[in-house]
Amino acid sequence: MPGLDFLTVLLIAVGLSADCFAVSLSISTGIKRLAWTSALRAAFFFGAFQALMPVAGWLMGQALAGYISMATPWVAFLLLLIIGGRMLWQSFKKEAAPSGATDYTRGFALFVLAVATSIDALAAGFSFGLLESSVLQACITIGIVAFLASLAGLFLGHFSGTLLGKRAEAVGGLLLIAIGARILIVSLL
Repeated sequence: MPGLDFLTVLLIAVGLSADCFAVSLSISTGIKRLAWTSALRAAFFFGAFQALMPVAGWLMGQALAGYISMATPWVAFLLLLIIGGRMLWQSFKKEAAPSGATDYTRGFALFVLAVATSIDALAAGFSFGLLESSVLQACITIGIVAFLASLAGLFLGHFSGTLLGKRAEAVGGLLLIAIGARILIVSLL
């Protein structure tokens, strides 16, 4: 089988980074002041997970592909449902407690989102071994594109959050739930 050319890898990277962009957009809507360090950290996490998951998928091999691929859409859906539901619930609390608000650009919440958005990249990794492609080139390209898409989503979401005010977090939560539902529905079709 022929390997993948750079344009094909780039198109795969853009497709895989769509969830990173949308999740970044969602989580930054409720941030009052988005610091560059927070944005770079979150974008780095999303990019790194997008870059490393294909390697993990490639290493797991075809023997496990059938078992894992059936569960991954459900895992992604549940993770995004939980995070999105929490954002939605927090947006409707009577009193806004900025100190108690979850910072989705750090800690365990960021880790969960990075895993949830990179599950598709894990599945893509299974195919790279079969196509005799440069896994290193593909992973670097996917990581860079996801980093840039995440950074763009974070700042665009922060800007739109400033415009929408307090209910921007509700919009972000609904968007995360919708992304999870889309992942699940597409996998079932």
